[in-house]
Amino acid sequence: MEPAFWQQRWADNQIGFHQAQVNPYLQKYWPTLGLVPGSRVLVPLCGKSLDLAWLAGQGYRVLGVELSRRAVEAFFREHGLQAEVGQRGAFEVWRSGDVELWCGDIFALQAEDIGDCSGLYDRAAVIALPPQMRGAYMQLLSGLLPVSCQGVVVTLDYDQALLGGPPFSVGDEELRKGFAGWQVDELEVVEVIEESPKFLQAGVSSLLERVYRVSR
Repeated sequence: MEPAFWQQRWADNQIGFHQAQVNPYLQKYWPTLGLVPGSRVLVPLCGKSLDLAWLAGQGYRVLGVELSRRAVEAFFREHGLQAEVGQRGAFEVWRSGDVELWCGDIFALQAEDIGDCSGLYDRAAVIALPPQMRGAYMQLLSGLLPVSCQGVVVTLDYDQALLGGPPFSVGDEELRKGFAGWQVDELEVVEVIEESPKFLQAGVSSLLERVYRVSR
């Protein structure tokens, strides 16, 4: 998945992955982590997600990382926020209040960038990446996030042979292997195939949303 792929998806407004409401799993399970208000939370490949504003509204400092400048601009515009824009290393940093969106390639992150993030929220990052890239992505998180970090990860699990991604299928075994060294607890598994016409049309008979708590 070259960066140009996602840039074009945003340019063409092909953003079916964007949710028009705050993710219900985030609302249900995030409070169970017990993170202290004011903690910094990493949201990888965040797009213009409403979840960013929800987390900030709960009192957290939010660090979203997003490749598409269109997505970053849209987040601040749609929330009526005036952003300060600066530069940090390879990233263009947009900041307003408790929300920072770093525009650039997530693989350019350094330990000093996210070493103080005690929270992680991944609803659409790991499933956006093909196998080799998502393995590298999970290794990146393990290498840069602090030992105290914990978070919520949401995946999709289906027969990848019937439909190419994104979103890609990430099974339970793969996620646990990718987060080796973390405690991985499955919180909920929900069958959502009836709500997913694209998958039904492709002949997919089961589409599972899996929700995890990960703790390092």
